[in-house]
Amino acid sequence: MKTFYELGLSSQVLRALDSMGFEEMTPIQEKALPLGLVGKDMVGQAQTGTGKTAAFGIPMIEKVEKEARYPQGLVVTPTRELAIQVAEELNRIGQFKGAYTIPVYGGQEISRQIRALKKRPQIVVGTPGRLLDHIRRKTIRLQDIRVVVLDEADEMLKMGFIEDVEAILTEVPENRQTLLFSATMPSQIQQLAKKFLKDPEILKVQAKEMTVPGIEQRYVEVKEKQKFDALCLLLDSQSPDQAMVFGRTKRRVDELTEGLNKRGYAAEGIHGDLPQSKRETVLRNFRKGMIDILVATDVAARGLDISGVTHVYNFDIPQDAESYVHRIGRTGRLGRTGLAVTFVTARELDHLRSVERITKSKMLKMAIPSPADALEGQQKLTIEKLLEGAREDTGAYKHLAIELLEEYDSVNLLAAALKMLTKEPDKTPVELTAEKPVGGRMKRPSKKPRGGGRRGGRKGVTVN
Repeated sequence: MKTFYELGLSSQVLRALDSMGFEEMTPIQEKALPLGLVGKDMVGQAQTGTGKTAAFGIPMIEKVEKEARYPQGLVVTPTRELAIQVAEELNRIGQFKGAYTIPVYGGQEISRQIRALKKRPQIVVGTPGRLLDHIRRKTIRLQDIRVVVLDEADEMLKMGFIEDVEAILTEVPENRQTLLFSATMPSQIQQLAKKFLKDPEILKVQAKEMTVPGIEQRYVEVKEKQKFDALCLLLDSQSPDQAMVFGRTKRRVDELTEGLNKRGYAAEGIHGDLPQSKRETVLRNFRKGMIDILVATDVAARGLDISGVTHVYNFDIPQDAESYVHRIGRTGRLGRTGLAVTFVTARELDHLRSVERITKSKMLKMAIPSPADALEGQQKLTIEKLLEGAREDTGAYKHLAIELLEEYDSVNLLAAALKMLTKEPDKTPVELTAEKPVGGRMKRPSKKPRGGGRRGGRKGVTVN
């Protein structure tokens, strides 16, 4: 896999991709980005969940000018949900370049959209009917459009929007770049491409048969600010032998590692900025069981040969299905079963469903454990450790046990020992740096972008 640094992208876009956790290109991005950046028309056959929004969004954002009077990029989508999702991702990619995207769609008051259009967005994403409405009202001016994207063209065909799409394409300048993406290529879509695209490159990315046998898949719906506490409750209640936690960015991995350690977990992190010697030391410690939790980014975890992982936690949902399969494939090895739990916010549920469709798997929703569940999990772990210790040679301690039993009640003594050995959940708050989820809330960019044991009673930490 190639990285985005090989494409000659602007520092602002690279900074945005880094903040989004995009380290390697997906197959459709690897094929489409070089062509998109040089202005070539293309037809890309790719499903949702393959990273295609970035495949057309990055070239579009690199081409727009911040001070333009009228929109320079236009994306046509079949549904309002997709329009919102695409606009949000484009805003994230363009956050440091000053590229502002707005969605327009039916069902929302048109006066509200007209007010937003007066703020001079560089890119407009919309459904065909509402876009045509704005074009006819002259509330969207198309004379400066440089790039047009038709996203999920086959869905627009199924929904009867092709005539509207053709009407839109006749209104934009002929010297534009046109990119068409579709999961399937029926004859009408091929005819549309032949009529409106100039000598397009044809790209095909076949969805891999991605199966994950032997892995139990779950998800929890949780607010962004509650993710860390939810992770700790899961770790306490499930008591994994060895776990991997995946974060979207290098910064996220560092903060999670620090937060987990200050809550009393034995955790270490790996990501692309870690020196090779340090990386090898961390992996060696994890394999030997000297640490219980390995926190990692997608790239850092590729190719790892670790057989003892019982649980995988996707603290941040990955950008594409292939990364998801790579992540959860760290568990359930050598014929063993494994558990994968993915954290999603309400706005990421559509993305989760697309991952399910591509991987042909189902993630069952689970509740976040309560503090009582977490304590029960730790108590069970304590009993297991106590029984394991009882099977070992305890001769040096037997005379002490006999003396204590002569003076104290055996049940009270055992209860006291269990209480001392049980590491009760730490409830002190931990705050991670805010990260927008996949499909996070849209916000216009600022003109000046801002730059060895399981648990114990530990002081809390605020991670900035």
